[in-house]
Amino acid sequence: MKQELITKLFERFENACYIYKNLECWSARELQDVLGYSKWDNFLKVIEKAKKACENSGSSLSDHFADVGKMVQIGSGSERQIEDIALTRYACYLIAQNGDSSKNEVAFAQTYFAVQTRKQEIIEQRLLNVARVAAREKLSKSEKKLSGIIYERGVDDKSFATIRSKGDQALFGGFSTNDMKRKLQIPDNRPLADFLPTLTIKAKDFATELTSHNVVDKNLKGKTQISKEHIDNNIAVRKMLKDRGVLPEHLPALEDVKKIQRQLDSDEKKVIKEAKKKKKQA
Repeated sequence: MKQELITKLFERFENACYIYKNLECWSARELQDVLGYSKWDNFLKVIEKAKKACENSGSSLSDHFADVGKMVQIGSGSERQIEDIALTRYACYLIAQNGDSSKNEVAFAQTYFAVQTRKQEIIEQRLLNVARVAAREKLSKSEKKLSGIIYERGVDDKSFATIRSKGDQALFGGFSTNDMKRKLQIPDNRPLADFLPTLTIKAKDFATELTSHNVVDKNLKGKTQISKEHIDNNIAVRKMLKDRGVLPEHLPALEDVKKIQRQLDSDEKKVIKEAKKKKKQA
């Protein structure tokens, strides 16, 4: 997500916040607009899902979803009252979790309402962490898909590991998987991808997806044919990166993605804990 968009969305969410009965809240009508939903009825469907999630968590709906009225202008200076809902941070978090995460606004909201702070730099870092975790999960799925495809074409798990390692060697300019682990000081018993930056993870994923496609499209079979295909695809991806001034073997290792995932999970637990704490204080 680009910096300009992050700043713009941060300001919009900040401006939409107001105090209702001594609580930090957001108007559902304003949130609908900020999250990019053009129709109120469509947004209400998301709110209903969020309400069910709220009930399932053991929280009271009335503590987080307060029915209120909102005055809007209808022309000629006159106004009329329309349906609105005052939403707590927890309610907004649940709405974001049940929204369309392909929308940049919703993806941003999932992080904005998950952290108990309104500092833009912390939100920016969490967005980067979310993107890295998502990329790692996508790579795992792509590798599992490729493993299944080539297993049916005469390649066992041991041979798949060899093919994947040769792909790494092509991507990292001659450095094998173990070479890269030593270079980046990664424990032998941990996957290399768990410590790679998002760009490199996505590069590996792209090469893996290309191999899956071409193995089927070209009807490749056996370790030799499939290994060559995977090497060629990683060479092609490396060339693309190199042409843009990026050498993946020179990028530094990052924090263990498993640790990042635990931090993200902890943020979500804190949202629920905070919601329950406010209920007791009420």
